Amino acid sequence: METKIYKGCKRLYQVDKVQNLKELLQQTERKYQDKVAFKFKTETPGKFRTKTYGEYVEEINSLGTALLSLGLKDKRIAVISENRYEWTLTYFATVNGTGVIVPLDRSLPDVEIMNLIEGSEAEVIFYSSKYDAIMEKVRKEKIGKIKFFISMDTEKSTDEVYSQKELIGIGRDLIRNGARTFIEAPIDNEKMAIMLFTSGTTSKSKAVSLSHKNIVTNVYDIASVFDVNENDTLLSFLPLHHTYECTVGFLYPIFMGACITYCEGIRHIADNIREYEVSVMISVPVLFESLYKTVMKTVEKQGKMKKLQMGLKISNFLRKMGIDKRRSIFKDIHSSLGGKLRLFVAGAAAFDPKMEKGLNDLGIDTYQGYGLTETSPVIAAEHKTVVRYGSVGKVFPSLEASIFEPNEEGIGEIIVKGDTVMAGYINHEEATKEAIVDGWFHTGDLGYFDKDEFLHITGRKKNVIVLKNGKNIYPEEIESMINDIKGVKESMVYGKPESDDKIDLKIAAKVVYDKEVFQTEFGLEKEEDIKNTIWKQIKEMNKKMPTYKYVKELIVTEEELIKTTTQKIKRFEELKKLGINS
Repeated sequence: METKIYKGCKRLYQVDKVQNLKELLQQTERKYQDKVAFKFKTETPGKFRTKTYGEYVEEINSLGTALLSLGLKDKRIAVISENRYEWTLTYFATVNGTGVIVPLDRSLPDVEIMNLIEGSEAEVIFYSSKYDAIMEKVRKEKIGKIKFFISMDTEKSTDEVYSQKELIGIGRDLIRNGARTFIEAPIDNEKMAIMLFTSGTTSKSKAVSLSHKNIVTNVYDIASVFDVNENDTLLSFLPLHHTYECTVGFLYPIFMGACITYCEGIRHIADNIREYEVSVMISVPVLFESLYKTVMKTVEKQGKMKKLQMGLKISNFLRKMGIDKRRSIFKDIHSSLGGKLRLFVAGAAAFDPKMEKGLNDLGIDTYQGYGLTETSPVIAAEHKTVVRYGSVGKVFPSLEASIFEPNEEGIGEIIVKGDTVMAGYINHEEATKEAIVDGWFHTGDLGYFDKDEFLHITGRKKNVIVLKNGKNIYPEEIESMINDIKGVKESMVYGKPESDDKIDLKIAAKVVYDKEVFQTEFGLEKEEDIKNTIWKQIKEMNKKMPTYKYVKELIVTEEELIKTTTQKIKRFEELKKLGINS
């Protein structure tokens, strides 16, 4: 049977195409020079410090000019810090005329950060004061090839550490004296400009090679299906080293002339949304689900649930007739969130369809997308005219996708082809050959297309549990059912050897419970009683599934599962804790 190829969806919006990130920034400066690009809190409540696009580009050019004056042309430049303005300056000052940017995961233990510094072969590293101690260690122990340490926070350069602020001043003076090398530096659109490490949920992370062409193609696709514009304010929450936040939450807003603000931490999200009058958020489902639960709890506490349910009935009836009154019907909820919030884009993990629908019903347009580091990252997404709960929308305009070796249910490995696909893994030729075959990138994710060409993700190829009888079990499917049990925060389903031969497996689950919910809702304190309650629910759930899918063993815990920065479970680490070799 011939493999069906799914073409990219139609573009909804006309946007100017650019060939590289330098053109992207130049175009934005021309259009939005006096517009606020970044907004920062000050010590005075309600007062903000700002940077316009004109000021932003001037500082990028100054920093890039200073880097070239240090002889750093074509060098690999690492960056590690919390999300902040200086990180973005480093990014553009590197890729737009200096060398290759190497964003590092800010949440890794020191030893892993040092491993990445060594593996990246970076000769320069930008960092915030939070990483002073580890950089001191890197310097003393001469780890990797780092020759230039550049602090985002130091006011003055020393013999050992350069000040980013001072470098900007040096570059500014050089430009005043006629230096144009960085500003006029030509860009090779297809050459590696970004070196990104994968999050490594199932194995060690690999270094991915991405080009200007990869990234701007994805930005162009995003801009042609989503409607973020120069009047929007975004709250940046996910770590910038992650390609999802970098492309969708940083480069795309810059392309559209929007304003970026930075979240002060998970506990401050609701306050930051109100203070900055945020209109758009790009994040992971767990954050939006948490926000939705908080809203619903508040409504319940206020005794307004019946009123809300009546409002939902009226609103949904009107929407069927093409009348959208969500924002006025649920005005109180919108006011509690600053009054401007209108768009949520979720990615990097599965989104509970009920909560996605719940947010949409309340008047915040909420869409789910799907992608990988290796694809710059977005492969598919829901958007204004493409919504199907439980799916990840349709394939992006510049891509083609297919299902490799589908089974009788049409489920197989998702493969994609197009200009957003990486050149390969750095210094890992075998892995590249395995991943890219005849121009098709093998994602390692399993899924299927429905009759209307919506893409559905069923799980990760490496996570599939293969039983002795040849049956395949997708743990994510069972996890989503367990996670629906009241009081369950999260779960991980895995195959546990039935005997020493490890040939046959039984399905087991590790469940993280919410102690507060079990205390208040069920009056339960002891873990044994909590386990029995969850177990009873799982046995009921089992009855609705084929016998080979039955969960036969249960572990419960209050301790959160080990996850990546985008909240994906690190299964191989969890299995190691359980004494199981994956």
